[in-house]
Amino acid sequence: MILSPRQRGRASGTRCAEVRLLLDTHVWLWRLLDPDRLSVDAETAIADPGNELFLSPISVWEALVLSRKGRVSLVPTAQEWVLDALRRAALTAVPLSHGIAMRSETLHGFGSEDPADRFLVATALENDLSLVTADGAMHAFEPVATVW
Repeated sequence: MILSPRQRGRASGTRCAEVRLLLDTHVWLWRLLDPDRLSVDAETAIADPGNELFLSPISVWEALVLSRKGRVSLVPTAQEWVLDALRRAALTAVPLSHGIAMRSETLHGFGSEDPADRFLVATALENDLSLVTADGAMHAFEPVATVW
């Protein structure tokens, strides 16, 4: 598990208290559709009741796009699946902001041009969140704390 310096300061033993976690889109989908794909560290961090979980509206949008393109099956309809998933999960929505939009275009050294990835990284940075992701470009981008 990789944490920001502030979060490392709050760590007690091997368990961290009050870590604020932003779920990457694939992590949110995998946790609900195929939980075996999550790493042990990711599942442990997500399941820890002392951690606060966040989801960006960008992840909802991305899940709907993936469903429309046939890359993920969300039934009975993608919109119904998303609404049900949001009702069942203890996730806090992270509001989009102009600051996030502007920061998404100033991520110097970030190795992805994917707009959703850029928005998620900017969201994590703007809101001091650790990003739970399997994405190598996000892990390699030192300004953002990641968990996997």
